[in-house]
Amino acid sequence: MQFIFRKRIYGYECDIYGHLNNANYLLLLEAARSEALQEMDMPIQKLLDMHWHIYVLRFELDYIKAIQLEDIIEVRSRIISMTKVKGNWIQEIFNSKGELCFQARLTAVFAHNGKPARLTPEIYDLFARYQCN
Repeated sequence: MQFIFRKRIYGYECDIYGHLNNANYLLLLEAARSEALQEMDMPIQKLLDMHWHIYVLRFELDYIKAIQLEDIIEVRSRIISMTKVKGNWIQEIFNSKGELCFQARLTAVFAHNGKPARLTPEIYDLFARYQCN
């Protein structure tokens, strides 16, 4: 399954050239993953209430095309592989013309009470249902 997050780019998010500042790409990715977790009925607060955390272990980022001020972008997020200990996501940002502007590959680990841990079967099954290749 692919999750879609849309957002307009505002001036405070841009550099002096009118392009989305490189630091703000990570904020967009975080917002998109948080919205995806909401759609999965596993929002961050629910995970916290169960003492589970998702920690980003690794990002690989490709800046392909500048994103312009006031463009409405679409972040497409999908889980591409899962184990009971970690998950791998691909997140892509498209501009309003449908052009791929950015791609990120992310590895995250699951932790319980602050320590890396295997997901319970129930939580693993929920995440695995959304995995796509």
